[in-house]
Amino acid sequence: MNGVNPAFLAQLLDDHGPALELFARQWCHSPGDVVQEAFLRLMRQSPWPDNVVGWLYTVVRNGAISASRGEHRRVKHEQQAAESAPRWFESVEELPLDVESVAGALLGLPIEEREVIVTHLWGGRSFEEIAKLVGTSSSTAHRRYQSGATCLEVVVDF
Repeated sequence: MNGVNPAFLAQLLDDHGPALELFARQWCHSPGDVVQEAFLRLMRQSPWPDNVVGWLYTVVRNGAISASRGEHRRVKHEQQAAESAPRWFESVEELPLDVESVAGALLGLPIEEREVIVTHLWGGRSFEEIAKLVGTSSSTAHRRYQSGATCLEVVVDF
C-alpha cells in the first residue's frame, strides 16, 4: 500500500466520497464503481499528487466519461443482438398462442425455472443433464420445470 495511511484514506472517502459520486453520476450509471476505482488508483500513486482532492475529481470525471462510453457501447451492442436474435416462438395460425405474451411470461419467470424450461424444451437436455449443468438434483430441476410450465399454462390458455 506504499505507506498509505488508512485513516487518511478513510477520512478522504468520508469527506469527499458522496460529492465525488454525485459528480460521477452526471455521466454514468455506476458512479460508486468509478469513485472506488479512483481511490484504488490513488493508493497506487507514488508519490501522491500535491492536490489529492483535485486529482480525485479529475480521475473520477475521466473514469465516469469512460464508463458512460462503455455503457453506451454495451447498450448499442445489446440492442443489435436483440434485433438479430431469432425469436423464441414462431406464430402458428392453428395455435391460440400469443407469442409476445408467452415470451414475456417466460422472461417473467425466476431464472432458475426459465433456464430449466429453455434448456429442456429448446436444448433437448434431460433433467439429469440440466441438474449437472445448474448444480442441483434432477428432481429439483424437474420441479422447477413443472413450476415454470404451470405459470406458462396460464398465459397459453389452451
